[in-house]
Amino acid sequence: MTKEEKTLVIDALVEKLNNNNKIYLADCSSLTVEKVNQFRKSCFEKKVSVTVVKNTLLKKAIERANDSRLAELIPAIKGATALIFTDTSNLPAKLIKQFRGKGDKPVLKGAFVEEIVFIGDNQLDTLASLKSKNELIADVVSLLQSPIRRVISGLENKKGGEEVAAA
Repeated sequence: MTKEEKTLVIDALVEKLNNNNKIYLADCSSLTVEKVNQFRKSCFEKKVSVTVVKNTLLKKAIERANDSRLAELIPAIKGATALIFTDTSNLPAKLIKQFRGKGDKPVLKGAFVEEIVFIGDNQLDTLASLKSKNELIADVVSLLQSPIRRVISGLENKKGGEEVAAA
């Protein structure tokens, strides 16, 4: 790879890092090519981007990225690295856990999710349990609807009780 090609790759990585706030780093080197392709396919189906990158290029891109907190991921960049981008905070962690259920083991190296850095495979359960933006919105809507439902239910019960008394 020429110096110009490396510069282009680093620039592209910097752009991706700057445009995403949900970034995962994983190690898929323990998987066979067939298993890696299955993992990539399952990610692709869920609109999760997976790219294998050279560590030196990724480190340089992180150093050039706008958010300095990304630098906390640099110690986790060892061995083969798959760079995962998503729009849903917990989806890559859930996909990794699901894949592990089949006996395969992609290893989570680290993640940068919603401005928080997670380092190590032991953070997988924490990341998988994070609620996505849509899940949080649904929870808020449900909480807001709950008192209204009780009032309507109470009014309907009172109305039904009056009809019984009138009969």
